[in-house]
Amino acid sequence: MNLQGIIPILATPFHEDGSIDYDGQLRVVDHLLEQGAHGLAAFGNAGEGYTLLASEKRQLLDAIVKRVAGRAPVVVGVGVTGTEQAAEAAREAAGQGADALMVLPPYYLKPDADGVVFFFETVAKAAGIHVMIQDAPLLTGVPMPPPLIARMGREIEHVDSVKVEQPPTAPKVSKVCAAAGDSLTVLGGLNGQFMIEEIRRGARGQMPAADMTALYVAVWDALEAGDDERAWDVFTKMLPLVRFELQPGLGVSAVKHNLVARGVIESARVRHPTHSLDAAALAELAVLRRRVLET
Repeated sequence: MNLQGIIPILATPFHEDGSIDYDGQLRVVDHLLEQGAHGLAAFGNAGEGYTLLASEKRQLLDAIVKRVAGRAPVVVGVGVTGTEQAAEAAREAAGQGADALMVLPPYYLKPDADGVVFFFETVAKAAGIHVMIQDAPLLTGVPMPPPLIARMGREIEHVDSVKVEQPPTAPKVSKVCAAAGDSLTVLGGLNGQFMIEEIRRGARGQMPAADMTALYVAVWDALEAGDDERAWDVFTKMLPLVRFELQPGLGVSAVKHNLVARGVIESARVRHPTHSLDAAALAELAVLRRRVLET
């Protein structure tokens, strides 16, 4: 499996009553693949994975895998903090056809380095498929220095990629690449705000939100072709919306409103504790949408 390029986090659409819009989820899948996504990630933080019931995840993943039908890798987020819980979730996702897992470290009791290694060993053994370390200490409070990440890439079977989300991300990408060598594929997150710098330092992809995929793909293609001027031109256009969506707690709502405006989903409903944009923010977002997505 070639896990690189632009792998957006699938937004999870809800009806106005808060129930899952399964038809809308399939439209999101189709839209992102039409936009050129190189893979799709389910149940990440930008997809409100933290709000979904286990039964809903199972039904959604069945529908997503069937719809993708092998056209791109499907990465499934595992964000539970108990080791046995995470192993069970990983095993189930693999059994349903996930190609890879994006796994947060245990963040409730926050084990030491050996405990983190044990956690990922247990999850990877249970799943038996590709495992991506999600290095997101702003979310988890669990620091994973480059030597620890590199150790897991070298020592744990199936752990073969990492999503670096510890600011400043570009220097961390450099350090992880230097420590891990070819044992790990490095990808970036945090909505790609330092996408160009990260890729120039060795990252092989980005995992952003689901509303600007074609633009991220254009930046990726330009960088792969060695056309930095084109990459910066596209990225500079995107940056105001990238910045807007990085507001804590508000990015998911913004992404959904953008997908509604494009006719991909019917409702921008989010689930608690995700926040909804207020009237002023919706007006601000409409300006950015016209400037970034509609020109």
